Amino acid sequence: MMLKGKKGIISGALDESSIAWKVAERCHEEGAIFTLTNAPMAMRMGKINELGEKCNSKIVGADLTLVEDIENLYDESLNELSGKVDFILHSVGMSPNVRKKKEYGDLNYEWLNKTLDVSAISFHKMLQVAEKKEVLNDWSSSVALSYIAAQRTFPFYSDMAEAKSLLESIARSYGYRLGKLNKSRVNTISQSPTITTAGSGISGFQSFFNYAEKMSPLGNATADECADYCIFLFSDLSKKITMQNLFHDGGFSSTGISEDIIDDFS
Repeated sequence: MMLKGKKGIISGALDESSIAWKVAERCHEEGAIFTLTNAPMAMRMGKINELGEKCNSKIVGADLTLVEDIENLYDESLNELSGKVDFILHSVGMSPNVRKKKEYGDLNYEWLNKTLDVSAISFHKMLQVAEKKEVLNDWSSSVALSYIAAQRTFPFYSDMAEAKSLLESIARSYGYRLGKLNKSRVNTISQSPTITTAGSGISGFQSFFNYAEKMSPLGNATADECADYCIFLFSDLSKKITMQNLFHDGGFSSTGISEDIIDDFS
């Protein structure tokens, strides 16, 4: 068991299609114990109670944009787990502008601030509170889920692209800080388009998905495969990997054009 004896906190599991849900199942299989968290509204919409029962994990509701909620999450988690944590998964993202179909040239800036706070700054808050409350064991691993829209422009991804760029920057900056502090590491995984409840809400998502599938020599990485990658990053096998944005996309990020795409235009 790769995670036997390790303790963690997993955010963002909504239902069976969520990457965070798959990560929780795999962590349980690999011997870890952990708490689960999501925003109260997401908890009402999803099935997190089922996951908690399956993984024998306590569920602690928390709005990760609120420092006091994060403090309570850590207090309850450390009490439940009888000690500090070895891994954290940040799998939270949301854009009111995307949800309400606002054009990129007509963004509501209050909503933009909400996008950045939920999807990126919340990761900084989790790490900052973890540092101040001394929540992390030495050699811990924190992972956040990103997307290649941080590097390339995708129509309709809108202000989530800015959020992912900020998320990756926070991982680098906090990765350096925590590495110096107690050898803890911080990374982001830039995942293929993945059929989840959240991802599928983006306009034109199926076209994104199909295009990436044809561009990637190995095909799109699935949610289950992303969970496997998270297990590796939480494990001691990745002790010297930090401050990285790790493309988990079947080769999409390094492919200029594929034969399949050429054939489509021939």
